[in-house]
Amino acid sequence: MSQGPKRRETPSEPLKRVLGLCVRAIAGDPEVEVSYGPTKPALEGKHVRLAEPARVPSKGEIAVLRGWADSLALTAACHDDAVHRRLAPPSGPAREVFEAMERARVEALGANRMSGMADNLAAKCEDEFGHGRFAQIADRNDAPLGSALALLVRERLTGRAPPEAARAMVDLWRPHLEEKAESVFRRMQSLAEDQEGFGRLVRDLLKALDLADDLAEGQADESEETVEEQPNAGEAEAESEDEGGESGAEEHEQERSEGEAGEAQEASETPDREDFDSEADEPDGIETSEPWRPNASVLDDPEPFGYKVYTRAYDEEVAAEDISNPEELERLRMFLDKELKSLASVVARLANRLQRRLLAQQNRAWDFDLEEGQLDVARLTRIVTDPMHPLSFKRERDTEFRDTVVTLLLDNSGSMRGRPIMVAACCADILARTLERCGVKVEILGFTTRAWKGGQSREDWLAAGKPAAPGRLNDLRHIIYKTADAPWRRAKRSLALMMREGLLKENIDGEALAWAHARLMARPEQRRILMMISDGAPVDDSTLSVNSGSYLEQHLRKVIEEIEQRSPVELIAIGIGHDVTRYYARAVTISDPSELAGAMTDKLVELFEETPKAPPKRARGPARRLH
Repeated sequence: MSQGPKRRETPSEPLKRVLGLCVRAIAGDPEVEVSYGPTKPALEGKHVRLAEPARVPSKGEIAVLRGWADSLALTAACHDDAVHRRLAPPSGPAREVFEAMERARVEALGANRMSGMADNLAAKCEDEFGHGRFAQIADRNDAPLGSALALLVRERLTGRAPPEAARAMVDLWRPHLEEKAESVFRRMQSLAEDQEGFGRLVRDLLKALDLADDLAEGQADESEETVEEQPNAGEAEAESEDEGGESGAEEHEQERSEGEAGEAQEASETPDREDFDSEADEPDGIETSEPWRPNASVLDDPEPFGYKVYTRAYDEEVAAEDISNPEELERLRMFLDKELKSLASVVARLANRLQRRLLAQQNRAWDFDLEEGQLDVARLTRIVTDPMHPLSFKRERDTEFRDTVVTLLLDNSGSMRGRPIMVAACCADILARTLERCGVKVEILGFTTRAWKGGQSREDWLAAGKPAAPGRLNDLRHIIYKTADAPWRRAKRSLALMMREGLLKENIDGEALAWAHARLMARPEQRRILMMISDGAPVDDSTLSVNSGSYLEQHLRKVIEEIEQRSPVELIAIGIGHDVTRYYARAVTISDPSELAGAMTDKLVELFEETPKAPPKRARGPARRLH
């Protein structure tokens, strides 16, 4: 019995196997597991999670992936969680600085021992700080202290200078840090192998940098853990309680009573709150098809999830034709039509393939032996022998094809300028026409900001005295190029606005994704598909200069998780030269804009050929609508 052909593995599979072996070897633990997915690289116990590589990764992508693998494997080998918990401050800036310096210590150990690992870690570092926002920081108050200190410690321990993009940021902090803690820096080299000694040295550094308030809280935690670890701590505590007499017992009893009363009050309030939500959201007892949410949604209110917006007063949701005048749009459309000629043959061939698949799904079967309809040529002999026979016709039967709407959400950031945005506009134009012919409605949206480096939002923040933790600090511009109900012929000039010089600025992906999702959820169609096309992680210099470096990225991940796990919307993403598989469960990365048409078509074909995503199951409790 012959066996079927062996499945060919993708070019990234050998890389994954080798990385798994290397991670276990560096960690010194054969039980360490390595997995790949769209989430951020992390170490959880004995599980190393890495970003899913592209199908055919480039040399740069491989080096970055190796760098993350080496960093996490070194953490498993050289980092003690118990020591870290005992020494690290509980929260705040002091905690961020402490953890950043511990990562720098661990990575320095590997870089100093193996030159190949040093190169991998350097590639990872270049990727982390490769965003242009670091190079544009001109004020020390805008430069994150934790990142600057980590790079400075890396330089002291390994001799490697900070990445080019981050040198300006480090140089802003260098004189101040060396003046305050030069003696601490000199002692770090000798303590790099000793995590506890290094950690205590970092605590000395935090005191020198006037972060002692957060550190004092950490010392209190440390003393509590130390008491728990002492074998006779329980006996000593019992003796002190006896000496305290009845007053200590009374205080303990009072605290316990207050705690029980607080729990009872919270429990009594919960049903009332649920009843109120049930009456407000479900009038007349009508159930909704959307999932019940026991907690707030990051799509509706991101602030409880750690994402704040300083002001929405200057945000803009605008139709493309309102940004420009008809003459400019006509000129831009002529330019786009010229570009379409060079891509028309390739994109049109792919679009026709998609059209054939969709039409095949919509009309596949026939009803025969009918009294009226289309003449059935297979029954011609019956007509000749019995011209009066009434059952010689057929009619095409429409198969069940759910009403569908597709939203194309295009990144309109400055990094898309040139060929990427031109190809994106051409693909959106042709696919909109194709899907429209197949009875699928298409909405085309774009997202950017109104200004570089903050705009009016930042001006208001500066005028208010630079309050701490302002959150998102730029003016959004969300552009509607084509609504789902507008025919292509009416919107074709608006699509050309993407070619306008000066339109593309910065990108805040999380809020754009939530906006596009809300528009989709308001549609009446049964099936809703959202396709994100981007060429990089969310970057806004104004926001990231006054918040953590991962502020926008963390919000994006929460929005994606909410949509993928709780929403009936089917979300897919295409990254142009950027690995979007780190964020999205269903995604593809392309290395060149010319591959965009094929990637978009392939993903849409996959979606239309598979079973549509079912609405999430309702949990027990009152229903709420997902806006």
